[in-house]
Amino acid sequence: QVQLVESGGGSVQAGGSLRLSCAASGFAYEYYTMAWFRQAPGKEREGVAAIGDDGRTTYAVSVKGRFTISKDSAKNLYLQMNSLKPEDTAMYYCAAVSGVVATALRLAPNPYKNWGQGTQVTVSS
Repeated sequence: QVQLVESGGGSVQAGGSLRLSCAASGFAYEYYTMAWFRQAPGKEREGVAAIGDDGRTTYAVSVKGRFTISKDSAKNLYLQMNSLKPEDTAMYYCAAVSGVVATALRLAPNPYKNWGQGTQVTVSS
């Protein structure tokens, strides 16, 4: 059973940086698509960034150029967040699903079957 555990959240001032990590384990298959989502109070969960097993990345328009998603050979997932803004404040979740997800669907929550518990990011102005 896939387990995902996020860490690295915290409070930071606008313009600052944070690096989120997602410790992943229990993968039964070779190929996975992984992603970061976020959810602010009263808002729907939104995709932030995704990465396929081939390393190809997809970013939400709101974070492109500021955030970088990456993974290592053990399928641990990372999100480097720079130039943070107050509107980036949210609970951030790591997600994974076996196989390939079409690029157009990579930032939608539905394809993902495995989710972490989340880590809070708060950006103050």
